[in-house]
Amino acid sequence: MRRFRNSDLTEMVRVLLNHGCIAVPTDTVFGLCAAVNDESREKLYEIKDRPKTKAFPVMCADIGQLREIAETDDRAETLIGALMPGPLTVVLRKHPECTCIHGETVAVRMADGVLKELLDALGGPIYLTSANHSGMPECRTPEEIERQCPGIDGILEGTPGYGKASTILDLTQKEIRILREGPVGMEEISRTVKGERRAL
Repeated sequence: MRRFRNSDLTEMVRVLLNHGCIAVPTDTVFGLCAAVNDESREKLYEIKDRPKTKAFPVMCADIGQLREIAETDDRAETLIGALMPGPLTVVLRKHPECTCIHGETVAVRMADGVLKELLDALGGPIYLTSANHSGMPECRTPEEIERQCPGIDGILEGTPGYGKASTILDLTQKEIRILREGPVGMEEISRTVKGERRAL
């Protein structure tokens, strides 16, 4: 299986544009990424053996890209501005003009480092889901990824950050809910919401 380096952005973009799937180290755990289109999404479902009732999170390069796929309000933008990029995924209502993503809501993360460079080069967001076979623990090494996800097109070399999946925060209701515990806790979230909004 091919191992990519940070300098291989052009080749990784080519793979993604051809409906390929690449394993990448994120600030939390290893993830599987693919371009946001129907064919690439179907390949991700096949690789992970994931139920098609479960949507994939989307990673964006910046707040402008995020606003094209999701609706935000002051509360959401306060949290995004203060805590993202970072180990946080926010669930928002899908933007009504966004047709490339199915469903009424979308779970969104923000990229930094080489993943942001990859998204800037790609010119659009990516699906990003944990690197593992559905129902199994997240893969912690490239060798585990190769065993559990043999259908991928390559692995970007590197080491994940926290080693723990991101906090998932539901912002679609009046009351904020944590759907999955992670590195960002409710105390920090509440403190951020009550603070001043950072300009984006």
